[in-house]
Amino acid sequence: MCGIVAYIGHKQARPLILEGLKRLEYRGYDSAGIAVIDGSLNIARAVGRVSVLEEQLEGRRGFSGTIGMGHTRWATHGGVTEVNAHPHRDDRHGLAVIHNGIIENYAALKTYLQDKGHTFSSQTDTEVISMLISELYEGDLEAAVQAALREVTGAYAIAVICEKEPDTLVVARKGSPLIVGIGDGEYIVASDPSAIVAHAAQAFTLDDYNVVKITRDGFRTSNLHNAQVTLNPKIEQLEIDLAQIELGHYRHFMQKEIYEQPQALRNCCGGRLDRKEGRVVLGGLSSISKELSKLRRVVLTAQGTALHAAMIGRYLMEDLAKIPAQTEYASEFRYRNPVVEEGTAVVAVSQSGETADTLAALHEARERGAMALGVINVVGSSISRETDAGVYLRVGPEIGVASTKAFTGQVAVLTMITMFLARKRYMSADQCSDLIGEMEALPGKIERILEQDDRVRRVTEKYVERENWLFLGRGYNYPTALEGALKLKEISYIHAEGMPAAEMKHGPIALINEGMPAVFIANRGRQYEKVMSNIQEVRARKGHVIAVATEGDDRITKYAEDVLWIPDVPEPLSPMLAVVPLQLMAYHAAVLRGHDVDKPRNLAKSVTVE
Repeated sequence: MCGIVAYIGHKQARPLILEGLKRLEYRGYDSAGIAVIDGSLNIARAVGRVSVLEEQLEGRRGFSGTIGMGHTRWATHGGVTEVNAHPHRDDRHGLAVIHNGIIENYAALKTYLQDKGHTFSSQTDTEVISMLISELYEGDLEAAVQAALREVTGAYAIAVICEKEPDTLVVARKGSPLIVGIGDGEYIVASDPSAIVAHAAQAFTLDDYNVVKITRDGFRTSNLHNAQVTLNPKIEQLEIDLAQIELGHYRHFMQKEIYEQPQALRNCCGGRLDRKEGRVVLGGLSSISKELSKLRRVVLTAQGTALHAAMIGRYLMEDLAKIPAQTEYASEFRYRNPVVEEGTAVVAVSQSGETADTLAALHEARERGAMALGVINVVGSSISRETDAGVYLRVGPEIGVASTKAFTGQVAVLTMITMFLARKRYMSADQCSDLIGEMEALPGKIERILEQDDRVRRVTEKYVERENWLFLGRGYNYPTALEGALKLKEISYIHAEGMPAAEMKHGPIALINEGMPAVFIANRGRQYEKVMSNIQEVRARKGHVIAVATEGDDRITKYAEDVLWIPDVPEPLSPMLAVVPLQLMAYHAAVLRGHDVDKPRNLAKSVTVE
């Protein structure tokens, strides 16, 4: 859950590394650090944002070298202090390490290394790696890294430099993402493409247990036992450009990504919906089309926002494709001895494709014989490489920690997968064509919702000082209510609970007091009358109702203090509309309360540790 940048080439490393760290800051922003070899190894570290580190480096000598690396941290082992910030150096050879992941056997290794005379200054597991490499170093940095990693248990992406080998950068990966960008006589390594795209058009992704030795003249890829990887890594063109990862005229990335949702949906669905023929074309599933027609059960597994999208996917699968489906917290699925029957597909949903819990759940499912599918945004990510098939979101990079456009993309892809399956089972071409027509209209309808942004802000302003909120929905929009509550919690730090509207009277109704905001998703649908009854239960206890309702519904205005309107749409598609005003509400609440929207406390974008 940290950001790694490393460089070797002919340019000064420091400015490139600092620029890359700023682009990766959404991966962790507790502290930051940089190491550069400029005759000798020089390290600077600072608690706080990358800008604090940058200020600390002003006027300092020793950081003008052409090889170096940097790190932005999200704390796992050890508190947020300068001494725990990366890079960590050894105590003998002038080498430094940066690391993303968790070393599970670090305590035993630390005891062994202390017995060997090494002195530790931090509480991190990463410092153990630096000392272990140091203990095994005999003049060959690549060999020392390989030997050290043979003793390590856990997940890692690491970069290592040493002042005794000032023209060598060694990187390695197991379980945490790492890519190598290839320039003209230069290489830049990073946790994701956003830190690379300004300096390299091509890159390759490390596989697990790969060790790459990089010099200015080229690179060598080996395994932990120093056997050269015979197959050349697959070098690909980077699919993002700088404009996609820059703010433009927006104040925050979250705001930008909320407003990008119409175009993101157009990109997501483009070329995949054939309205004339009444079918969905998903190239990522074509190789297993026959196997999919025989499915008996679908298990959708994810964490956080992706889990809420997966829950909507469950409703879609059972309602439209008539396939038994269930959703699972990925973090629980792996450990509860799940029953995986013949004919089961497990769908891993993840924006980054690197979510550690989801990846572990996928491994468990495959071990038990399930077909593995992925719904992923990042091309070439770990989950996408370990599935039998899958569908990319194609919504573009998402920088804001609080996911927005990825959620709508996940729901859209799960809808298309469901329609793909439904056409093989019970859905007619005409029915599919009608639903495709409605999906094609969604981007324009979201644009209409975004026109209400000022109104959403004014409504939010009325309640922003309240510390307890409820979000309630039924059917397809119960998961949407969960997502609305999560968004408010993530960035405004307001306590919010999402739940099925009917569940409220089985306990949570005791929380309602005068003026408490209760957000109801009350669009027209099969359970509209039931939701109206739940609204009146809140009103009877003097709670204030904020309703997300269908345009033209005159009745709702009699029962809600405030109404946020969404266009009419078939119920299975309604979550992609109903979530937008909830995203805007959370965004405005955070801004009004003075919080850093894109860097909420204690959170990081890609959770690559369990």
